[in-house]
Amino acid sequence: MDFQLTDEQVLLRDTTRDLLSQAYDSESRLRVVGTELGWNREVWSQLAEIGILGMGFGEDSGGQIEMQVVLTEIGRRLAPEPVVHAALGPGALIAELGTTPQRALLDEVAAGERLLAFAHCEPGMRLPTTAVATSAVPKGDSWVLSGSKNPVLSGDCADTLLVSAALPEGGTGVFLVDSAAVQRQPYRTFDGRRGAHIDFHAVAAEPLGNAVDSSSAIARTLVRISAALCAEALGAMEEALRLTTEYLTQRKQFGVTLSKFQTLTQRAADMYVSLELARSMALYAAMSIADGDLDPTIAARVKLQIGRSARHIGQEAIQLHGGIGVTAEYPVGHHAARLTAIEHTLGSSQDQLHVLMGQLGDYGVVTV
Repeated sequence: MDFQLTDEQVLLRDTTRDLLSQAYDSESRLRVVGTELGWNREVWSQLAEIGILGMGFGEDSGGQIEMQVVLTEIGRRLAPEPVVHAALGPGALIAELGTTPQRALLDEVAAGERLLAFAHCEPGMRLPTTAVATSAVPKGDSWVLSGSKNPVLSGDCADTLLVSAALPEGGTGVFLVDSAAVQRQPYRTFDGRRGAHIDFHAVAAEPLGNAVDSSSAIARTLVRISAALCAEALGAMEEALRLTTEYLTQRKQFGVTLSKFQTLTQRAADMYVSLELARSMALYAAMSIADGDLDPTIAARVKLQIGRSARHIGQEAIQLHGGIGVTAEYPVGHHAARLTAIEHTLGSSQDQLHVLMGQLGDYGVVTV
């Protein structure tokens, strides 16, 4: 099987890499992350111009492999723009369930003019799951929602919220809500990103598509977002390893570079093994989705390995750098923080392990 990128995919990768390299270095990224918004609207517009914010919305807008290529570059540069949570993730849900007028919103999303957020997670929820406590009830010709959502990544800046809510007759529906109608409590996450706690008090809502059980579509959306985060984590791991090996070849101890110490080079080699395991699993997720197989079991397998590799590479990168690895000015600590945040988004490695353990009874036993 050929795992090489096509010429078009290579061009997309290089274009994204050049854009983000020109936009961010360590210092400029820290300045942008420290602003109230936490990311750069000019960079957002540039991403829209090259078609990244509309990927996956239509047959000619790029597929899952193209998204993985782009998100790996975003992870490598630690670009703070919420491409997954404010555009690609919830946008794919609108593309799948939305009516024709609702899908017209995607033109604004692709142009960088409308920000979305998928409000699914709730306090105390153990992901991945589609069952929620937030309720939706009909009121005349409309619907109203009541409940709380947290964390809602990119919920601080979203113009339109996609909210999962329990339907009166059972199941979980998805509703569009104007963010101006809700109570938001924005906050900054420990990796420098933004989120919000959102309360719904009989807030007017419009069903996304029909007001029917959309649990399967929600599950597919969680799979897509999980795969996207895994691709971003892959880029962050690649850069963390590059920074570490570069440091080992430059930093001297006892008159020789650290790369001369066999134990340290062996530890760097182990990091490379973890990276390649993560790369193969991230590609497994992307290729499965590209083939139309949005299997939560595959997503759990992939995210479990990505989480394990990320923890190993992030911790070793800091250890092999020593004290400089935890300073705010040096990027490797920020890569480790981002990897930790991704590992805990949409279910930690432990949560994924519980998902897989719960399916053991579905497999047969080989007897001799």
